[in-house]
Amino acid sequence: MQARRIARELALLSISQLPAKQERLTTQKLQDIVVAAIRTLSTDARDTLETAVAELQRGNSRLLSSETRASDVDSARDMVREAIDLTETAINRVGRTFEIPEFLQLANQPDVRSYALEIITRFHEEREAVDAALTNALVGWQLDRLARVDRDILRIAVTEIMYLGLRVEFAINEAVELAKRYSDEEGYKFINGVLRRVTEQLKAKAKPS
Repeated sequence: MQARRIARELALLSISQLPAKQERLTTQKLQDIVVAAIRTLSTDARDTLETAVAELQRGNSRLLSSETRASDVDSARDMVREAIDLTETAINRVGRTFEIPEFLQLANQPDVRSYALEIITRFHEEREAVDAALTNALVGWQLDRLARVDRDILRIAVTEIMYLGLRVEFAINEAVELAKRYSDEEGYKFINGVLRRVTEQLKAKAKPS
């Protein structure tokens, strides 16, 4: 895992914990926000494992029901298919939690912490401009109505493009990868489209009139 990719993920987990009102953030407060994000990730991992166990139990129940309660072959097949789907979902959840220890270890590295703090500090300082750029690029949507994770991924990408010198295509690709991990298929497609409109508008604004 690349340090900056981990830093973006850490920033994503942290950015939602920033105060809603603009206020001066000390380095210690920012560090506390990052630590809280890591704790949140640990809690999420435990919750994910508990959910996976419940899904496996439900899948097992559906398998038993298919043998004893199904009225015909088709209903039995549907129950088995549902049991398999639940089991696959549970396995995917468990697989994801295996990445947590590595993430936690990397998140404590100085270069990872440093870039994560740089992202959330700069976003906090430039929130109005970042949100304005996103609002102008949204078609038929309001920024505050977006799913939190999608909104925060967009904010990180725009902050990196506008203020941290990240190349546009790379920023979009990284945002899409974050969305694939934390959002869904529709989410990452939506994020890709919005960021492309943001960059088109930024280019248009930069051209001499």
